[in-house]
Amino acid sequence: MLLEIDGLTTQFATRRGPVQAVDGVGFAIDRGEALGVVGESGSGKSAIAQSIMRLIEPPGRIVAGRILFDGEDLLAKPEDEMRRIRGARISMIFQDPTSTLNPVMPIGEQIAELLRHHDGLHGRRAKDRVIAMLDLVGIPGAARRYRSYPHELSGGMQQRVIIACALILHPELVIADEPTTSLDVTVQAQILDLLRRLQASERGTAILLISHDLGVVAQLCERICVVYAGQVVEIGTTGQVLDRPAHPYTMGLIASIPRMAWGRDELEPIPGAVADPIDPPSGCRFHPRCRWAVERCRVERPVLRPLRDGRLAACHLAEATA
Repeated sequence: MLLEIDGLTTQFATRRGPVQAVDGVGFAIDRGEALGVVGESGSGKSAIAQSIMRLIEPPGRIVAGRILFDGEDLLAKPEDEMRRIRGARISMIFQDPTSTLNPVMPIGEQIAELLRHHDGLHGRRAKDRVIAMLDLVGIPGAARRYRSYPHELSGGMQQRVIIACALILHPELVIADEPTTSLDVTVQAQILDLLRRLQASERGTAILLISHDLGVVAQLCERICVVYAGQVVEIGTTGQVLDRPAHPYTMGLIASIPRMAWGRDELEPIPGAVADPIDPPSGCRFHPRCRWAVERCRVERPVLRPLRDGRLAACHLAEATA
């Protein structure tokens, strides 16, 4: 197993009290596997990614859990060692390239800086490798674009540069946080194809794809982890989760997305709002929005348990019908 997360809990201090952005999350990713983490905005998906990368900054902090990468706990490592791991062994594709790229440095130089820092490559060797990577991610005229500044590129091209930064050091794990947000469908398909080829390559890079778009996740991932209000509520194969969802929240997500709810007369939005992260409901956090909730759901927090088909679900209803 490449990555194992157990009991991960991340809090952010606010004037109203601590926000439990990630609350006891656990899942695993094998080498060469693509796992999708899905949920509504504010469900804790990006906080999970930032926690894995040890990028949580005050007023946030990781308060509990383990993040085992290749058998070693990242939370126990000093910051200088984490800096060597970031980029070289674990890289991240951020969803907003405008806040990630340096606006006053040519894109080629930004990528080459990673090679100088981690691999000690300089000069022509570094430049040739950067140009080859820019070509791989679909930047037309890669050699010419080496000297381009971010503002000279379209949003789609900027996102490809971010992907090139993430892949240039051949990491073992790529965390992609909404990598296709705001991109047109053609560019989206090209980026997903690139990630698919990366996963299928001889290096067998593992991918953690974070998205609110189940359709995008279905195109790339073998397994799906569903997160609600900072907690994992269901984990299973893509076929299990999308064809036969076990948790009412997963059912609601699928029914409310046009591409996933085809054939129905109308979409079915999930009623209510996401649970208050400072004062969440007792018991199952989804119970105020769940049409099947019973008294047990209101008072007893369900535990993520295996069902008969091998998937995991945190739902009293799923346990009873498994």
